[in-house]
Amino acid sequence: MNNDASISDPDLSGDPLKLANQLCFALYSTMHGMNKVYRAVLKDLELTYPQYLVMLVLWERDDRNVSEICDQLLLETTTLTPLLKRMEVGGLLRRTRSQEDERQVIVSLTERGWSLKERARNVPSCVLRATELTVPEVSDLHRELIKLRGALYRAG
Repeated sequence: MNNDASISDPDLSGDPLKLANQLCFALYSTMHGMNKVYRAVLKDLELTYPQYLVMLVLWERDDRNVSEICDQLLLETTTLTPLLKRMEVGGLLRRTRSQEDERQVIVSLTERGWSLKERARNVPSCVLRATELTVPEVSDLHRELIKLRGALYRAG
């Protein structure tokens, strides 16, 4: 199925309720495509996309409390906790109570979790290839999306 053919170029001066004119649908459908790419690329790592995001956060700095991970991933605790539990059962991480404050849960990678980092090194280049964009184009798009996200969070 060619998803480009089903939606025409936006005509923002035309009907504001036309599907092709909806920024939200352009973002939503693009994320659908991105998820398909990640699903295929992450299959060998046996990670889902949300699990991959958690791994990225922990590979940057291990031993984080749950609220730090939530803040970085822009998720609620109620969304992240079940995900972390599944990852713990899968042997990727462990959750322990903080020695200083038992209300806090510290998330740490296991040896298995750390071993995935090297295997995941090709994920960004595979995704870049799938976009069919150049590095400067991706960089510009990334910058604009971060700007858009900031505006939307301020407005929401």
